[in-house]
Amino acid sequence: MADYEPFVAPDVSELIAVYPGTFDPITMGHIDIINRGLTLFDKVIVAIAHNSSKEPLFSTEERAEMIKKCFPVDEKRVLTDTVSGLMVDYAYTKGAKAIIRGLRAVSDFDYEFQLALMNRRIEREVETVFLMTGFRWIYISSSIIKDAARHGGDVSGLVPDHVCERLREKFLVTNGK
Repeated sequence: MADYEPFVAPDVSELIAVYPGTFDPITMGHIDIINRGLTLFDKVIVAIAHNSSKEPLFSTEERAEMIKKCFPVDEKRVLTDTVSGLMVDYAYTKGAKAIIRGLRAVSDFDYEFQLALMNRRIEREVETVFLMTGFRWIYISSSIIKDAARHGGDVSGLVPDHVCERLREKFLVTNGK
């Protein structure tokens, strides 16, 4: 008889990740990160975060609606939620094993690395996973998209069609046209 206990595979539950951001608006770069996150995790919670240093163009409800329209109705692996407070606490309470952070350039890494270390100190059970945005989306951000759309620039192909339409509507109203 062996003096050791036999290996018993752990009960592996769903691997859940949280992908936080303001998503004001969601871009093709965000969608790229979500889809690649789904290759690593069973579910991705797209957490619409409140950022006190930004004045959003779209309400939280509008952003949630736009995000949901990016995925098929029967896609149960992508969830949308709103959050305020510490993202790592939110992730832990949702049973998430990771927070996904998208990186576009090396300049993003310094801030994201510091944030990941702080999150790790607060809650060791939640990892941070960095995913590089696909090369074709590396230069876009929600801020750049909004600025271009505000001045009449064509942002089609950089955001989903329904988001492009919402931007046109928003800036027609804002610009009084």
